Amino acid sequence: MTQPRILIIPGSARAGSLNRQLAAFAATTARAAGLAVHELDLRSLELPLYDGDLEVASGIPAGAFALQQAFLGCDGVLVVMPEYNGFPTPLVINAFDWLSRIQASTAHPAGVAATANKPVALLSASPGPGGGLRAMNYLRQYLQMGFAMLVVPQQFALGRAHEAFDDAGLLKDARTAQSVQAVLDALTRLARALTPPA
Repeated sequence: MTQPRILIIPGSARAGSLNRQLAAFAATTARAAGLAVHELDLRSLELPLYDGDLEVASGIPAGAFALQQAFLGCDGVLVVMPEYNGFPTPLVINAFDWLSRIQASTAHPAGVAATANKPVALLSASPGPGGGLRAMNYLRQYLQMGFAMLVVPQQFALGRAHEAFDDAGLLKDARTAQSVQAVLDALTRLARALTPPA
């Protein structure tokens, strides 16, 4: 059986980001399970802040089409995101805003067609005790209602994340690592169930 292809999107791009660390750990865990993994750096897409006048003047940025292709090329998505004032990061929301502006053409489907019925799972990390849980709940609604994605019920918020990793980037606590694995397992099961046989 072909293993699902998983797209992992860290919702923070800054150097030393705890969520980039958690995304990297999830990617390593997924690859160890035999999954094909693509890690996407949203900053590399060079998407400007969404502006309707900019869209009219310059069209859809190339980065938005690159994001669409990443979605079309995967069977499941893992978003690993911190919270900013209890809300999803602007980096994530802006990327999806641009994606939603892609209209269907002979060259490509609409942006939301790339996300519709696509399985997605959520992880978050924060130095605080809540681990970014508030933002995850907002993002769950946003992806379900705005992009018709299938958000798996399992999610994990890593609190006190600044204390969670060793020097090799691995999670120190075995139960925490198992929680990440459980989210990946749930995503994999749903992606496999929805992927037609080759």
